Amino acid sequence: MIVRILGQGQWEVPDEEVGHLNAIDDQVASAVAGRDQAALSASLRQLHDELEAVGTALADDELRSSDLIIPGPDATLDEVADLLQDNGAGEGLIPG
Repeated sequence: MIVRILGQGQWEVPDEEVGHLNAIDDQVASAVAGRDQAALSASLRQLHDELEAVGTALADDELRSSDLIIPGPDATLDEVADLLQDNGAGEGLIPG
């Protein structure tokens, strides 16, 4: 799976890691629902750290179609809420 972190590039993530990433994604959605910017920032940082730990960064000149787009760690509640709405109700940033 190819994941784009806005402002940071693309990462290739093994499919078997998606379940663990979904648990963190649930924390992101919960923070947005509760309008808690501090919790959102912490959850996004955790999601990014995990993506970077389990994934492989693609070279800047290697452009591939992204399966998922994750906001940057400094994203606002409204920015993430818009992304969640675009993904569909209940899906989170990472479907599944």
